[in-house]
Amino acid sequence: MADKVLLDYDGPIATITNNNPDKHNAFDDDMDQLLWQILGELRQRPEVRAVIWRAEGRSFSSGRDVSSIGGHRVELTHHQLMTRGHRGVQQLFELDAPVLVACQGWSIGASFQRALLCDIRVAAEGARFMLPETTHGVIPDTGGVARLHQICGPGVAADMVLTGRPMHAAEAYAHGIVSRVVPAAELDATVREMAERIAAAPAVTVKMARRVLGHLAEPAVRASMAEELIAQTFVNKSDDYAEFRAARAEQRPAHYTGS
Repeated sequence: MADKVLLDYDGPIATITNNNPDKHNAFDDDMDQLLWQILGELRQRPEVRAVIWRAEGRSFSSGRDVSSIGGHRVELTHHQLMTRGHRGVQQLFELDAPVLVACQGWSIGASFQRALLCDIRVAAEGARFMLPETTHGVIPDTGGVARLHQICGPGVAADMVLTGRPMHAAEAYAHGIVSRVVPAAELDATVREMAERIAAAPAVTVKMARRVLGHLAEPAVRASMAEELIAQTFVNKSDDYAEFRAARAEQRPAHYTGS
């Protein structure tokens, strides 16, 4: 079976491809591990001048593959799993090359947050974005909410996080979440042209520009991730989350106490 996350090189441009199209590129633990390995490899490749992150199939990623949860014995606590995930995704900040994300179809949950942590997002017409975590009794915990807050302010961020509603590409463009919206058939070519333009600029110039931009944004994102780690761990041990799961399993109204 082919890997569900691929890495290819074409001159100075690297391409990461989500390759689980039958499940709308929903991520399982194995895909996470492949992604962390790929980011680790890219950290050691100074000759890479731009990175494209794209997907096969209809969606960039529908988030977490819920069918895989509990399917593997993992000798880590939830807190440890989150810590491992934070360390993995924070490798994005350590790359010299900008990362451009081609968003098509759905970008949901942690996968949307990971896209938010990248440098540039381009959406295909019809693309949609969503943070549904609170409707599942938990909170977003991948750092992307801090970036969403930076991009479009507390009102829009609160709307998406607290209601879990979808946002369409045109609205995402209006808020600055994506920098361009293009026909779906032109998405890959548009992002490739952008990557080629970046790769053609002096490498040290791009590196320093990305560093300056990163210093503006990353401290708040890292602080948010540290708080998410504590808050999500608390939520998972809370009475309300236990009640949420019990009520769903028993198909009855939930009775929350706020603790």
